[in-house]
Amino acid sequence: MKMIYGVKDRPKIPQLLLFALQQLLAILAATIAVPAIIGHDMSQSAALFGAGVGTIVYLLFTKFKSPVFLGSSFAFLGSMAAAFAGGVSMSVGYLGLLIGAVFAGLVYVAIAVAVHFAGVKWIDKIMPAVVIGPCVAIIGLSLAGNAIGDLSKGSVLDAALNPVGSPYIAIFCGLVTLGVTIACSVYGKKLLKMIPFIIGVLAGYAVAAIFTGIGYAADCDALKIVNFSLFTKMQWYPDFSFITAFSGGYDFAGSNFGSYLATIAVAYIPVSFVVFAEHIADHKNISSIIEQDLLSDPGLSRTLLGDGVGSIAGALFGGCPNTTYGESVGCVAISGNASIATIFVTALMAIVAAFIAPFTTFLATIPSCVMGGVCVALYGFIAVSGLKMIQNVDLGDNRNLFVVSVILIAGVGGMTLNFGKITITEVACALILGILVNLLVNIKKDKPQAAIEPLPEEVKEEAAISKEDVQVNDKKEE
Repeated sequence: MKMIYGVKDRPKIPQLLLFALQQLLAILAATIAVPAIIGHDMSQSAALFGAGVGTIVYLLFTKFKSPVFLGSSFAFLGSMAAAFAGGVSMSVGYLGLLIGAVFAGLVYVAIAVAVHFAGVKWIDKIMPAVVIGPCVAIIGLSLAGNAIGDLSKGSVLDAALNPVGSPYIAIFCGLVTLGVTIACSVYGKKLLKMIPFIIGVLAGYAVAAIFTGIGYAADCDALKIVNFSLFTKMQWYPDFSFITAFSGGYDFAGSNFGSYLATIAVAYIPVSFVVFAEHIADHKNISSIIEQDLLSDPGLSRTLLGDGVGSIAGALFGGCPNTTYGESVGCVAISGNASIATIFVTALMAIVAAFIAPFTTFLATIPSCVMGGVCVALYGFIAVSGLKMIQNVDLGDNRNLFVVSVILIAGVGGMTLNFGKITITEVACALILGILVNLLVNIKKDKPQAAIEPLPEEVKEEAAISKEDVQVNDKKEE
């Protein structure tokens, strides 16, 4: 995938702002969805602020060489729920979020230290292209259900939190978004080609707004797609997690808090090892897209430190541990813009936007169907970029064929493992299974052909004499 702007390139200011807005739109839905799912009055604008801070921390650790945005991690949903379930009050629950994020971040730090001393060659041995390629594809394919599910939903909900708009109208708006995005990316001039998501989202939003206006005028719920009522209850400033967490008093010496601390550790630490596998897959993916091995430069130890410390920083403000986003990687691939300046400005934009209530509210009113239309392309590009990694793999070799087949079926089939409150995702399961199968089929490799030893000099001389005799005899016969 040829990049129009490389990692070190810096677009002009007007273009840079547009590119940053596009990145923000790409990561927005997932970033603010996590606090919405958890509930407990978690602030979506604070999660956006935390994502911006976490991304800047990540960029600092990676020496501004890795064009990836960090956002709220879905992998820790169960862990965050455990923090609130075990807390005796709201503030204790928020404190549990912060402690859990520290536990998760420290796991990354520990792995980073181990990688620093052990190097990264072991990763290429246990996770070659035949393993990591289909796993990256699974990251995109595992999100396909989310994109298609969102495609039929508006943002106007009834009392039971179900969309009231017609799914057919929502699908139409989502397909308009997808169609305009494709048209801009394929047929647009240079600028339009690089901001297809912005144009697509605006087009889909405009169509949805027209249907919604007609719906209110005709008192027809089926046409109501955009929830404009959100503007009447705007949150003018983010409620940071650390403020709520330290607003009450705690008995840190009490036995209850000790058991609660153990619960948080069990809920967060194992999940961190699962997310580590996805961290490698994401960075292998972006490395193949920008044609620079990020695991070597700036190095896996630095990306892990950036992800871990950035996750702690993000949770301090937004409560949600952060992780590298596949949506951001897909946006880089489609737009051809790997400029690290774009990611940095996106992080700043997220921080500033958290305090601009009308802007964040407008972003929140973007219907699920419109974002679903965008995500069809985003998640598809993630899957395709993974498949590109195995284009040079010999699938005529049954060993490779088995590895790829097992990973794809385990991932697409949704293979997950649950151990209490710990869930090993389909991506992690597919990766682990792929590693095991790859080791199994390569226990006994084909023996290389023995090298042919050079002939001794006396043998060479005898052979040369014999050759001359044959040539002389041939001439006599003629």
